[in-house]
Amino acid sequence: MKARMAHPIMTVPGAYDALQAFAKAANQSSLPATTIALVHLRASQINGCSVCVQMHSAELQKEGESDQRIWGVGAWREAPFYTDAERAALELTEYVTRLADKSDPVPDAIYDEAAKHFDQQALSSLILHIAQINVWNRLNATIKAQVPSHS
Repeated sequence: MKARMAHPIMTVPGAYDALQAFAKAANQSSLPATTIALVHLRASQINGCSVCVQMHSAELQKEGESDQRIWGVGAWREAPFYTDAERAALELTEYVTRLADKSDPVPDAIYDEAAKHFDQQALSSLILHIAQINVWNRLNATIKAQVPSHS
């Protein structure tokens, strides 16, 4: 398989820099790097972005996360490996990623649970990270971006 086209962020002048600036801004909080990577992985799983699933799984491995925590993200509700704050972040991720699936896309209870675990700046960062990974997932899925071969 090969990608349908060159990546839009490399084709449209300024697109890559804009997404990098967005990512840099999103990182300006106390939100733990592990939480960010778990959120990126979960959204990527939902959106079927193989490039991002591979990248964020490898990122978590590099950060020293256990295979159980990495592989368990898809079934985080049933897995005992996540903190209450991570669970709140993963649930918010699922709701924000699946906005069109419900008449109340992000119910107050979901938002309020996340707000219990993160201060205003960290929660803002979390929301930005969820939006950012969804942008990357949609770009990659649309062009059928490919995971680099390691053979």
